[in-house]
Amino acid sequence: MRTLVFDGRTGAAGDMICAALIAAGADPDALSPVTDRLPVRYEVGETTNKGIRATTVDVLLAESGDDEGRDGEVRDAGRPAESGHEVDPESDHDHGDGHSHTHDHGHDHGDDDEDGDRKRAHSHAEGAGVHRSYPEVVALVESMDLPASVESLALDAFERLGRAEASVHGTDLDETHFHEVGADDAIADVVGAALLLNDLDPDRVLTTPVATGGGEVEMSHGVYPVPAPATTEIAAAADFSVVGGPVDRELLTPTGAAILAAVAEGVDRLPPLDVDAVGYGAGDATLPDHPNVLRVLAGDGGDNRDEGAAANVDDGLVRDEIAVLETNLDDASPEVLGGLQETLSRAGARDVTILPTTMKKSRPGHLVKVVCKPDDAEAVAERLARETGTLGVRQSGASHRWIADRAFETATLAVDGDAHEVSVKVASTADGDVYDVSAEYDDAVAVAEAAGLPIRDVLRRAEAQVRDRAGE
Repeated sequence: MRTLVFDGRTGAAGDMICAALIAAGADPDALSPVTDRLPVRYEVGETTNKGIRATTVDVLLAESGDDEGRDGEVRDAGRPAESGHEVDPESDHDHGDGHSHTHDHGHDHGDDDEDGDRKRAHSHAEGAGVHRSYPEVVALVESMDLPASVESLALDAFERLGRAEASVHGTDLDETHFHEVGADDAIADVVGAALLLNDLDPDRVLTTPVATGGGEVEMSHGVYPVPAPATTEIAAAADFSVVGGPVDRELLTPTGAAILAAVAEGVDRLPPLDVDAVGYGAGDATLPDHPNVLRVLAGDGGDNRDEGAAANVDDGLVRDEIAVLETNLDDASPEVLGGLQETLSRAGARDVTILPTTMKKSRPGHLVKVVCKPDDAEAVAERLARETGTLGVRQSGASHRWIADRAFETATLAVDGDAHEVSVKVASTADGDVYDVSAEYDDAVAVAEAAGLPIRDVLRRAEAQVRDRAGE
C-alpha cells in the first residue's frame, strides 16, 4: 500500500503542505489549472531552516508585472530559485474565521533580518483578489475543470473552513463570507495541495498529531488563545489529533488544518513504512530551537492505524491499543453530563458513553465509560475528575479494541433538478472488504429539509448509491 504521512510536529499551513508535496516528488506542472483560472503564479524555491534544506512555495500576483525573481531571472512555476526566498507566503493570514491577524505568527521562511522576520521582495498574492462568500468559492472551484477527486477534496476543505466560520460567528454556511481564505492565494493553496496530492496518487494519507503552537493571536475582534477559533472548530471535526507547542506562536492555520482534515487519517505515531521519498516544506518564521518545516514521508506500508496496532489478522479488523476509564456519578447535572463528550475529547478521549445505573441506597446515577489511548489515560482521568467532581476514576482491564478502516465518500442526490450532497461513512476490513455503509445523519437532515423528503429516504438513497459504487 502506497502511503503518505505528514509529520506535523511544527504545525502546518497551506503553503507548507504544497511545498512538502513538491519536495516529496509531486510535479509543479500539476498546478496549471489554478494559474489558468486565477491571476496568480507559483514560485517554487529552496531555503535552509535550522540546517534542513526545505522547499518553499509562494503564490505571487501574475498581473503585477513581477516576472523577474530577485536575481533578475524569470521564474516559472516549478523552477526552483537559486537561493532562499525573501517572500512571505501564506503566513497565518489564511484564517477561515475571517479576522485579520498580526504578522508575528509561526510560518516564516527564507533569509532573516536582525528582527528574525523577513521583508517581502516580490508582489505577493496574500489576501489579494476578491474576498468571496462560501458559495462563490464553491462556484470558482467547480469552474476550474479539475479531476473529480481533486475537486471533491478541495470542496471538502472549503466546506470545513466554511462550517468552522459559520460555527464561530453563528451564521449559516451559505451566508459565510470568507476574507483571507476567500482570496486568490488561499484558493491557490487549497486547490494546489489537492492537485499535488493527486499527482503523487497515494493509496492512503496519514498525519501524526499536529502542533498548534501556543500563546495568543491578535484578531480584529480582540486577542484569542492559540489555536485560533476556526482552527479549533476544524480540528474538533478532524480525524487527527492536535498538540500544543512547541513554541508560543501560531503554527497550525485554519487552511492547513482544513487541508489535512480533508485528506488525512490521524495516527499517533509514524507507522511501519518503507520510506522511499521525503519532502520538507518550509514555514515562514524562524523558531528558536526547532526547524520550522512540515515533513512528508512516502513509501510502502502504513497499514496499521498507529504504533500500538499489531499485525492484521487475516486482513480483517485492526488491533488498536486502548485504555478504558470508568466512574460512577450520582450527583452530576444534565448539563455537565451533556458536555463530557466535548471536554473529554479535547483531553484525548476517543469515545465517551454515559449509561443510567442504580447506585448505593437505590439512588439513580450514571456510569461514565471513556475509551482513550494508554498515553492519554492520565490526562483524560484528571479532566473527568475535574469536570464531574468524582472522587475516583478506575481503569478497567480492556487493553485493546478491533477497529475498521474508515473512509468517507460523498453521495449526490438529484431532487427536482437540484443536486444535494450527503457524506457517507464506509467501514471495511484491512483488505478493502466493505461491510458497512452509513450516511451522516446531520447531512441527511439538511438535505431532507431542503428537498422536502423524509430523512429515512435520504439516508436510504445515499447509502444505496455508495453501496452500488463499492460493488456490494
